Amino acid sequence: MMTLSADSDSPAGFCTSEFPPQPFGQAHYHIIPAPLERSVSYGSGTRQGPTAILHASEELEAIYLGRQPGLAGIHLKPTIDPDLPTAAFLDQLSESVVETVRAGSIPITLGGEHTISLGAYRGIKAHYPDEPIGIVQIDAHADLRAEYEGDPLSHACVMRRIHEQYHAPLLQLGVRGISVEEDAYRKAHHQTIFWQDAPTIWQTGLPTSILPPDFPEKIYLTFDVDGLDASLMPATGTPSPGGLFWHQIEDIFRQLRDTTHQIVGIDVVELAPIDGHHSPDFTSAVAVYAAMDLAPPGSR
Repeated sequence: MMTLSADSDSPAGFCTSEFPPQPFGQAHYHIIPAPLERSVSYGSGTRQGPTAILHASEELEAIYLGRQPGLAGIHLKPTIDPDLPTAAFLDQLSESVVETVRAGSIPITLGGEHTISLGAYRGIKAHYPDEPIGIVQIDAHADLRAEYEGDPLSHACVMRRIHEQYHAPLLQLGVRGISVEEDAYRKAHHQTIFWQDAPTIWQTGLPTSILPPDFPEKIYLTFDVDGLDASLMPATGTPSPGGLFWHQIEDIFRQLRDTTHQIVGIDVVELAPIDGHHSPDFTSAVAVYAAMDLAPPGSR
């Protein structure tokens, strides 16, 4: 098994107060801390996101909405070295994801800025090179810029990179801020990029089926916490009003859980903890735990 640098400030695992940490080969869920903070363009602090989520997870209870995904076993993998150059960081993360998927487990990556999704998705595709992997993205922003502040690996470009490199069908939920360039790109690729913006979800609710027809059987879920309304998630680089609320997230998760599609990878990104303000950390930890239930044992 590959070895990466460990974060000495991190707890021994995720939700260890309820579920003892499991060895690599015996855990269905592998938590991968990925504290990348390289291209943040407004508020900072995403480097502390994974550790904050792990600490907050110690306050979780085993049963969430009648379910206990933690019973399938949770393993904490080594933290990706945040001091690596961005390209090398993404390569290391990709290798860690490949290792997890080959073991038959579900990789759950904790960001860090949204750029980490490129490395995690790359690892999924390395294991499934001939199968389409759709992306469900919960986010305030489209992240479809060609580059941002001269950086093509910016967090604002991550979905553009994945869509260009892998032709990945993409469903965006909760977006409410988009540049002219991104709007043009999304319209030019309307056959593979779909969306339900936050105002529409608020006004009319989610459609009966959020997944477009013929969406790939295998799905990668990326949850940027700024997809939540700023009143619920102030601890992020760009807290945005008019976002999704928790019951809407639960409705999205319920639909994903009840489909025949398979969640093969998950990330939760862009938490930038605020000292003394624990609610966003806990909310992010609940999001991770609730997302686990979308990929139970036997679903792959």
